[in-house]
Amino acid sequence: MADDRTPPSNKSGFLMSIVRTLSSSADFEQREKEKTRIEKAYRESDKRLSEHVTNHYDDIIKVMTAFSAMTKSINESREKIHKIKDDLNSCKTLLHFKRDELRKLWRDGVEHKAVLAMLDQIEQMKEVPDKMDNYLSGKHYLHATDLIVQSVAKLETSLSTVEALRDLRSELTARKERLHEVLIEELNRQIYEKSAVSRSLGRRGSWRRGQKDLLFLKSSMFSRDGEMVSEDGRLLCEVKEDLSSSPEENLPRFISILIESLAVLKKLPEAVEGIKMRIQPGLLTLVARASQQVLESGGDSLASQNQPRYLLDLLETIFQQFRGVAQMHELVLKNVHRSMQSGESQSEVSGMPMRSDLMYDMKDVWSEIQAVLQVLLSQYLDVRNSLSNRQQAPSGFDEPSMDISQYFSKKRQAKPKKISLFRFDASLHALSTNSYIEDSRQFDAAGYLGDQGLMAGLSKHQLVCKPAANNVTAIYKPLRSFIQEIEKAMEMESTSSLQEFVTDFVQNAFLGQVHQKVSQSIDAATRGFDALRNVIDDKVRRELGVPRPLLQSTVTVDRNIQDLQELMHDLPDYADQFLNMICNVLRDYRDKCHSAYRDIVQHGSDEKRVISAQWAKDEDISRFLRSLPSWRTLQPGEGQELDRTMCSEEEMRALNSKEAVILIRNLSSDETLIPQQEIITDVTQMRTVANVHESLEWFAGRLQQFTDSLSGRSTSNLGPPATSPADIPPVSEKTLAAMNTLVQDFRDLAEICMLLLHLEVRVHCFYYLLPVAKQSNYAGPIDDLDPDSNVLKLNKDLTSMEEVLAHSLQPKKFKYIFESLGYLVSSILINSVQFLKKINENGIKKMCRNILAIQQNLTNITLTRESDLDRARLFYELLYLTPDDILNSIAEKGPHFTGTEYTQLIQLYHRSHPGIKVAVQDGHMQRLLQIIEKGQNETIST
Repeated sequence: MADDRTPPSNKSGFLMSIVRTLSSSADFEQREKEKTRIEKAYRESDKRLSEHVTNHYDDIIKVMTAFSAMTKSINESREKIHKIKDDLNSCKTLLHFKRDELRKLWRDGVEHKAVLAMLDQIEQMKEVPDKMDNYLSGKHYLHATDLIVQSVAKLETSLSTVEALRDLRSELTARKERLHEVLIEELNRQIYEKSAVSRSLGRRGSWRRGQKDLLFLKSSMFSRDGEMVSEDGRLLCEVKEDLSSSPEENLPRFISILIESLAVLKKLPEAVEGIKMRIQPGLLTLVARASQQVLESGGDSLASQNQPRYLLDLLETIFQQFRGVAQMHELVLKNVHRSMQSGESQSEVSGMPMRSDLMYDMKDVWSEIQAVLQVLLSQYLDVRNSLSNRQQAPSGFDEPSMDISQYFSKKRQAKPKKISLFRFDASLHALSTNSYIEDSRQFDAAGYLGDQGLMAGLSKHQLVCKPAANNVTAIYKPLRSFIQEIEKAMEMESTSSLQEFVTDFVQNAFLGQVHQKVSQSIDAATRGFDALRNVIDDKVRRELGVPRPLLQSTVTVDRNIQDLQELMHDLPDYADQFLNMICNVLRDYRDKCHSAYRDIVQHGSDEKRVISAQWAKDEDISRFLRSLPSWRTLQPGEGQELDRTMCSEEEMRALNSKEAVILIRNLSSDETLIPQQEIITDVTQMRTVANVHESLEWFAGRLQQFTDSLSGRSTSNLGPPATSPADIPPVSEKTLAAMNTLVQDFRDLAEICMLLLHLEVRVHCFYYLLPVAKQSNYAGPIDDLDPDSNVLKLNKDLTSMEEVLAHSLQPKKFKYIFESLGYLVSSILINSVQFLKKINENGIKKMCRNILAIQQNLTNITLTRESDLDRARLFYELLYLTPDDILNSIAEKGPHFTGTEYTQLIQLYHRSHPGIKVAVQDGHMQRLLQIIEKGQNETIST
């Protein structure tokens, strides 16, 4: 069955195929079947057609109705067109006959139209004040200006004869004359208020926002938005104002609108002059406002505090605001020049063109900024008092050859009393304006303090910190950067006036004050007899992180050096001057330390030194002591495992023996004793020497750290450098070499102090032990149970030194002082056997008690058993034997002592037993010599 959606061509083909089937079929039944099938399909199609007609009956009716209406409308339109054509032909004929009457009616219409237009203008003039108020309230100044200029022009021309508008004409003329004042005030407000509104004070987040706004302002000045700026950067003449947006959203566009409005009013010269006269007051207003913001953020008592960081916050805020003001003035000048070059703004004022002397440029703006900053800095840097004292400051303080000792010399101690460090009666708040100007003239400070107008303007603002010359340290770097910006903006080849002011202040006032302050501080710390005996307390020691007390004078000098290092960082342009100050201070302190050292080690009118001091300065003895492993363990960076790893016990004993031999050869070679004045009897002097050593070693390390940072050779084991080399310009090689020399001088003196202590303890042993053999009796009939009095004195002396040095020296240095002392004492006692006249068993027991007492005391001091003293005890116990037994023991077991020691021992035995014949004595000596030689030969052969 064919589908109703079958295309017509397909349906025709289908019908033809049925006809062919019926025609070709020979069987009747076949034709009947085909007929039945076709009839059935027909009935189904008819049924479906009926259903469609039924379902879409309404649509069919609508279509038929619409078609009938359209046909009827077309017929009616045809009839109307024919009628119109007939009417037009009739009108044409009638108008041809009434031409004059029509011309008269047309003229009446024109007159009526002119009257209506005048009435409309009058109505518009009445609405002008309200429109003006709306425009001004919305700050759409260009529309307001155009409106009032056009309105006044109409009132003075086409509407001049209308007497009803006389009052309105007077009102609008007056408003027009006042409008340029409103525009100038708005322009100044945009320059000094809106441009700085987002540049808040010292908080870093606000500062970054200010930077962002400044970059936006600078970029928007050269944007092509609104056709303000052309592609080559020139301002275009066309300025448009959008009533749908706020004018202040785009600050550069708003400035151009204000300038264009002034140009339309022909008040541009008056505006430029007003802006020029307002620069200084506007800048002063910004300073006062920023000061108030800093005061509010820091609290009411901020001005009474000495917080230079608030001054830094104030200056950073002012710098940002001044940058914004300069950008605004640059934009104003660009718009002024645009208006002058455009045809609309080249009109003359009173028949004369705009005078060039009324114009200003960016150099004028930056000059005013420098003047305001100069006066502001004069207040906060206390320039008046600094200049009044500059004659008292040293003139050659920054010269490398300057002898700073003149400020430390004892004969000049009274000089600081004549100088008043603090003059509160001459402070800024205690002086009137007149006395301020008079004093500034007296000290030729007009170039520093600025003119009276600026001073009067700035005197109204509150100070954010106390005026002081030292405030320059907190502000120098940002101030120098801002000065460089000014010089770059002004395209200056020479130095700017603000830079000259800062340079003069630093060189003529600040450096002298710093030098004087350092001089007085160090002089106070090093003056007096106990200056090198006072040490820091535990609190300061913990703050410094040092294990042992340091001299107060050293810490004071170090703090002053640190202050000068910070000044090198804060004022890098004057690093050489501050480094020269450091060198001069170090030279003087080095001389004072050497003088104090000489006072300790010298005695008598001939300035003869104690024995230990002479040996510490002796090149041979000093070189030998410095070569010992025990000395190398004291040096930083040498490796702390040197003490016992590089030398065996036998090698250490040999080195100790060599040291003992050197000392014995110099101190106990004859019958004389050591005079008391050749030793340091006051243990407090020993403590002072120890404190000097610790202090100078610590001080030299810090100086070396600073010197390495200057030369770019900062060592990792000294920690981070106090001053980064990148922050300081390169210093002169001569000054750097002088610094290295001074560092080495302090280190050498510290090492000499350590050698002195090492030797002094050993000289004390000689001082007390030599009389034990030379003056005491060891052949008495009574067994004295107590050790020798000199031994007791030695133990007491060693204990006193141990108590003093244990608190003054680091453990490894304390160990160095008392290490191998047992071997030396043993060697002294063994060598002293030659000075004993006689000895018996009681004397032998007494000598052993002496050795035991010293051994116990040294053990308590070193916390290790002093086994070296067992050797001395065994040596004296050999006296219990006869010479033959001693010689047989040597022959059997080998020698435990030297041949000289055995010889002196047998000689003492012979002196103690006078009944022995000389021949027997000679035989003992001969046999001893043979045994020793035989042992030496066997040792060589092996």
